Amino acid sequence: MDIVFLFYDGMTTLDAIGPWEVLSRLPGARAFPVARDGGAVTTDTGLKFDGLRAMADVARADVLVVPGAGDVRPQVADPRTLDWLRAVDATTRWTTSVCTGAVILAAAGLLKDRRATTHWAAMNALRRLGAMPVEQRVVEHGKYVTAAGVSAGIDMALTLAARLVDEPTARALQLAIEYAPDPPFDAGTPASAGPETMARALALLAANAPKP
Repeated sequence: MDIVFLFYDGMTTLDAIGPWEVLSRLPGARAFPVARDGGAVTTDTGLKFDGLRAMADVARADVLVVPGAGDVRPQVADPRTLDWLRAVDATTRWTTSVCTGAVILAAAGLLKDRRATTHWAAMNALRRLGAMPVEQRVVEHGKYVTAAGVSAGIDMALTLAARLVDEPTARALQLAIEYAPDPPFDAGTPASAGPETMARALALLAANAPKP
């Protein structure tokens, strides 16, 4: 079972690494990253990955995982990336995304008239690209499974593990990685955070976004 992750410069580290931690442990899984031209990419936190395969060398996948970024405009505007996504999607059992990775899938036309989720700050972008945004941690629509912001990628991967193998295996993986969220603050959603925390979060996102 080939699980292919799209890697690119500036991607959000946990968007990819959270699902990788789960999905790479599935029985028979072969997880590997792919980049536009192969070689190396650097994430938004400066973590560097090298020795990646090029898109041109990967024509299929059983599972496709597309992480997000603070700025996905380079991917949304890149015909090669979008063409590759459409071609690989035609071969997948499951096509998935984390955070604003859903915006990239939508730009490729893969979420047209489908329910999907993304980071709370990108819901309008998802809607403009033809998807039907849903405010949930994980949304399934046919073979498309999308996760909300960043940490929700782990929830998506566990959901997918149950579909790919079975629920007992997914439960065992959850225990193996000791995924038992108990955050110190109730500020993980716009509804629970309140306006002051929301304003601070938006300022942090703006400060860390690449300049156009």
